[in-house]
This record gives sequence, structure tokens and C-alpha cells, in this order.
Amino acid sequence: MTDSSTQPASGTVPTASAAPTPASAGSSPSPSAATGSPAHAAALDRTGLGLGLGAYLVWGLFPLLMHALVPASPLEITAQRALWSLLVCAVIVTVVRGWARLRTALSDLRTVATLALAAALIVANWLIYVYAVTSDQVNSASLGYYINPLVLVGLGVVVLGERLRRGQVVAVAIATVAVVIIGVEVGGLPWIALALAFSFGIYGLIKKRLNVDPVTGLTIETLVLAPFAAIAVWWMHHAGTLTFGTRGGDGLGIGHDLLLASTGVFTVGALLLFAGGAQRLPLNIVGLLQYLAPTIMFMLAVWHFGEPMSTGRWIGFLLVWVALIVLTVDSFRASRARTRDPREAEVEPTEPV
Repeated sequence: MTDSSTQPASGTVPTASAAPTPASAGSSPSPSAATGSPAHAAALDRTGLGLGLGAYLVWGLFPLLMHALVPASPLEITAQRALWSLLVCAVIVTVVRGWARLRTALSDLRTVATLALAAALIVANWLIYVYAVTSDQVNSASLGYYINPLVLVGLGVVVLGERLRRGQVVAVAIATVAVVIIGVEVGGLPWIALALAFSFGIYGLIKKRLNVDPVTGLTIETLVLAPFAAIAVWWMHHAGTLTFGTRGGDGLGIGHDLLLASTGVFTVGALLLFAGGAQRLPLNIVGLLQYLAPTIMFMLAVWHFGEPMSTGRWIGFLLVWVALIVLTVDSFRASRARTRDPREAEVEPTEPV
């Protein structure tokens, strides 16, 4: 899904401070937006809501694009996505005159090393996501992004040593039961959902520590990935499995090539929409919007792609939805408490890749 950059993947609800910053690249809502400043609410909320909805609609509808790219393999789609995202980022950096910021970030070895690690996580997230969609497991992908905020809560405890509120404990417990039920139903761990949730969750934790704007972050990440993506494309070309640029009886043509190129446009475009919306909307609203993408994915899986949903899966998904309701209510209560006590932990949303 942004990916994000910090995308897909990429990315849900407001969670504990373990959650990645908006756009997973260091961009966070302004204080006035986060507190819902009355002076700007009327103008900013309308624009911000439109931008936020646009971002999550793109991420939610991404499975349609991935399906349209078949017979391209998950490896080719992911490699093309990285290369075209880098090209789009380069154009945007040029337009906004951001080369100085990019050079500054590249001159910091710690920043580059951290973004290189983030790039490894995000490419794994992209690859698993594309595999899920192209192998008719869209509902598993949607489950991964549903449980992502709950995974973030758990990572906050394990990695950052945070203490859980009672509502968070209940939500994580319910979600754990849901994953066990789905695992029993499928005869093993729902590895796609867990891999998506954990790869993006750890990715978010890493990006949270960087003060890099979304486009700069994604540019460096895709710059790191570009050599590997180019090698993958070269290998597939010589192996005869590359679909980009092929012509012949398989019916592929310029339309297929343009769809592959569009993965970069949609990846970066959704990131920019999200970053703009997150700067203008209260965090709780952005947190609610993040449910939109996995919900659209789930609806596509069941009613468009016709993926089977057994009784066990329905029970598992229902429990996940209950857990998310509990987590959302707890987050709203914590938000109100934070207005009374500024020492309360900050709550931040995430986005699919």
C-alpha cells in the first residue's frame, strides 16, 4: 500500500506514541490542527478532510491496480514501483526546490543508515502486499492493516518500554484471540497479515526518530532501493519474465507499461495527500480515517474479487473490529485527558503503504 514512503506502505487508528509520524517521514500535524484550533477549523478541516480521504481512498483501491498489472510478478511490480517512485520524487524535489534539504539529509550518515534500514522494511512490506493481492489474498492484506495499530501498541511496550492503558490491554488481548482463531481456521499463522503489520510497524518506529519530510524520506529510501530494483529488472529481462516493454501475442502493450509506471505516481501522490491532510486535521480524525483503506480492501476482497470467507474468518475479523473500537474509544479518552494533562503521551496515526 507507502508508501508511504512512507506508504502503502504502506499503513489505522491513533495509537500510543510508538506509532509512526504522519506520512512515516517526520511530518506531523501542526499544534493548531492537532488541537482543532477554532480559528482555522472551518477552512482547514474541509481541505484536510478532502486530502485525507483522497489518500486513504488511493490506498484502499490499490488492489485494483495491482490486479490489473498481472501477469507481472510481485518482484517486477515492486521493483518498478521503487524505480518510478524515485523518478516522481525527483520531479517533485525539483519543483519544490528541495535539493538542498535532500543534500543535507544525505550528508548525515545516521539519517542515511536509518533510511536504508527503513527501505529494507518497506520493500519487504510492498513485496508481501503485492504477493497477497495477486494471489487472491486481499482479505489477508486488509487484516494486516487492520491490526497494524494494535501491533504498534505492542511494539511500544516491547521496544520503547511504554505502559499500556487498560483499554489498550483489552484491545490487544481481543486482537490476539482473533489472530489465533484465524490461524486455526487457515491451519497456521496468518503470516501475510502479521508480516504486513509488523514490517510496517517496525518501519514506523524507525521513521519516528527522524526529522525528515515525507518526500525527502521517500526519495532517499527509493534511492537506496534503486540499484537492487534495477538489477531485478535486468535479471527478469534476461530471464524472459519481464513484462514491461514486451510486445507480442500475450496482449501486453503501452497500456500495461503505463500502469506499471503509475505505481510511482500513486505511491508518491497518496503520500503527499496524507501529509497535507495530517497537517490540517486533528489527530483523532486522521486516526479514524485510517480505517478506510483496510475497510475498502476488505470490501473488494469479499464482494469484488469473491474471496471466500469462512465462519472462522468472519469471527476473527469481527473480533478485530471490536478490538479497534475499544482502542479508538480508549484513544479518544486519552486525548481528552491530554488536554487536561499535557504530560500524557502524544497519539499519532499511521498510514498504509
